[in-house]
Amino acid sequence: MRISNWKIKGQIGLFTLTRIALSTNIRMVYPFLPVFARGLGIEPTALALAFSVRSFLGILGPFLASIADTHDRKTGILLGMGLFTVGSGVVGMWPTLWSFILGTSLVIIGNGVFIPSVNAYLGDRIPYEKRGRVIAILETNWALSFILGIPVVRFLIESYSWVTPFVLFTGIGLLFFILFLAILPAQHIPATDDNKIWKNLWRIARTWPALAGMLVGILATGANEMVNLVFGLWIEDQVGLNIAALTTASVVIGVSELGGEVLTGLFLDVIGKRRMIWIFLGVNSLAALLLPLTGGALGWSMAGLGLFFISFEITLVGTLTMMSEVMPDARATVIAATVAGFSLGRLLGNLIAPGLFGISFWAIALAAVVLNILAAGLLTQVRVRG
Repeated sequence: MRISNWKIKGQIGLFTLTRIALSTNIRMVYPFLPVFARGLGIEPTALALAFSVRSFLGILGPFLASIADTHDRKTGILLGMGLFTVGSGVVGMWPTLWSFILGTSLVIIGNGVFIPSVNAYLGDRIPYEKRGRVIAILETNWALSFILGIPVVRFLIESYSWVTPFVLFTGIGLLFFILFLAILPAQHIPATDDNKIWKNLWRIARTWPALAGMLVGILATGANEMVNLVFGLWIEDQVGLNIAALTTASVVIGVSELGGEVLTGLFLDVIGKRRMIWIFLGVNSLAALLLPLTGGALGWSMAGLGLFFISFEITLVGTLTMMSEVMPDARATVIAATVAGFSLGRLLGNLIAPGLFGISFWAIALAAVVLNILAAGLLTQVRVRG
């Protein structure tokens, strides 16, 4: 199916804006972890452990996102948007620890449904030879959420309260839900015996290259999550609780990730997916080892974080691109399972990081290197056409 050029461009722009909102909601808990913890009246390390719950629930993504394969792309998009809206509203209306865990978990699940549904929707309408550029545009949301979204969140927290961003996201989610309901065409997919969620997942489970690729994503994401989870606490240990410093770190990370996405778009096809991932797993490990050496120098700490996150972003986008060709005839399900694997990696990082950070930041850095080495080894088992 093809639609007019101006309409698809408008939809791509709308999808990108939506994903910026989703990503900002997901990512704001990291730099402002101490702020949210104080608002809830608990220790930051306790809240960090609570994040493992939302990461675990994010694994549900493939099961819910399968509705875009077995029923209708629009239904999957609306389901993802609805979960995001309800999750934000739960925290905004009932700001307690348990509502925070429930609400942020619903946002994670909604994101896990929305991404594969949108990718499948665009895949139906955009030729494969032009699809890479579109995916690159969509993926800028992750970086832009830090560059644009986090400063807005900071303003809302400083001007009103830590709850205010969740109220805003509830309104944004409702607006996008209504827009998608009105403008997206419905195209029901006929049910067949082969097009069943359990059959698609079972095929992935029996395909070792697909499993190996998912493990690469899990381990690399786990390594990143350990640093991602504690960098706000680490900066606080160095310079004290400073929202401006935390916001600066978030913007540095966002700019680094945007640079990573640009570099990926320029060189991923030229250098090769597997080789690019190997190179930047190495760079990511080097950056992890350099971070503890920065001492109390905030400038060097920002530079180290920038290198760490730019290398991870290249690894992540490279892995997602590689996985889209492991099983082309089950692309949507593989993408959903890969995104769920990223959530599992975050769960791994959430569970490991608090205990290791209690020892020292060096323990975090060394654990990240170990996970990256394991990921590099498993990468040899992945087989794709490109």
